[in-house]
Amino acid sequence: MSGKPTVDEYMTRDVETVSPDETVGTVARRMAESDGHNGFPVTQGRTVEGFVSAADLLLADDDAPVFTVMSDDLVVAHPDMKVTDAARVILRSGIQRLPVVDDADNLVGIISNTDVVRSQIERATPSKVGKLMRTLEQIHGVPLTEERREVRLTNLTPTQARVYADELEGRKYELERGLAEPLVVIDNDGTLHLADGHHRVMAAHESGIETMDAYVIVPDVRIDLGMAKTAEKEGLDDITDIEIVDYARHPLVETTKRLQ
Repeated sequence: MSGKPTVDEYMTRDVETVSPDETVGTVARRMAESDGHNGFPVTQGRTVEGFVSAADLLLADDDAPVFTVMSDDLVVAHPDMKVTDAARVILRSGIQRLPVVDDADNLVGIISNTDVVRSQIERATPSKVGKLMRTLEQIHGVPLTEERREVRLTNLTPTQARVYADELEGRKYELERGLAEPLVVIDNDGTLHLADGHHRVMAAHESGIETMDAYVIVPDVRIDLGMAKTAEKEGLDDITDIEIVDYARHPLVETTKRLQ
């Protein structure tokens, strides 16, 4: 897959919906009998009117129509939205499933937190490793080998000065379910530079995890790494030097779309 994945690539297109006039009791039974559904988009034709969750149904009268209990203040995604942006919306809002609407506000799919996790895993750590190895070989002209091993987090030298608090929640979710990508590390004559995975490392550190799986690139001889200079310039000696930035300051915080 080239470029950054979009919602269109990972959303579920066959979406279970309910109509505004269905009763709370009917929808509650459908939810209970479904495979893990805790909410449904409420649609009139193809137009999204709202979203009804298990919490909305909990204390409602069985005979009440769904439109009287559904939420009509919706957060939605667009098919062309980057999955990473949709992930931030999901994490900040606490919504587990985002309806996906086209330019005419018609429902075309739904993307869940599970889809987001899957997209991250499939962003192909091996391809990142291969690209980085080719770049290092071109720049430094030295043979490289690749290893797969557990690395101790306290032994890593970060090359990124800050991570974002909202994304840490997503990485913790992955770690708890064993779904996190391996790290990418360069072992430069015994110095372990973290090339990819700063959010995962910080999420693991906050969760009390001491070691993580990693692809480790090993040059035959010590090389003058540009990322090592970056780490030195930023004063990065170990992972405790990484700053955690609240999501409110993130440049992508304005990418949400709210359907009124």
